[in-house]
Amino acid sequence: MELLVAIVIGVLVAGGIYLVLRARTYPVILGIALLGYAANLFLFVMGRLTTGMPAVIDPQAPGYADPLPQALVLTAIVIGFGMIAFVVMLALRARGELGSDHVDGPAQPPAADEEAPRS
Repeated sequence: MELLVAIVIGVLVAGGIYLVLRARTYPVILGIALLGYAANLFLFVMGRLTTGMPAVIDPQAPGYADPLPQALVLTAIVIGFGMIAFVVMLALRARGELGSDHVDGPAQPPAADEEAPRS
């Protein structure tokens, strides 16, 4: 199970980095979201993967699931949703003002006095 979780975290990080390096705004936002999900999953797994253990300490139970990573991840999820909503609104405003969703601003057409590439 740990190997599967590690592979999922790796795929999320790889996809997030690929999308962050794109030149468009919305893939960058999606990449940031994927990186956030990978970080949240990593934090959750840091509390050890257990099945069938109570989250609250019970004297009769043989152990318990650590509630601290769960609380951290829940807080991070809420903060992540707020951040993504803010960035989406910022991207929509930039798209409306600039007319393009390029990260570096609108694409400039080549100047008329530049030489055409030789073929």
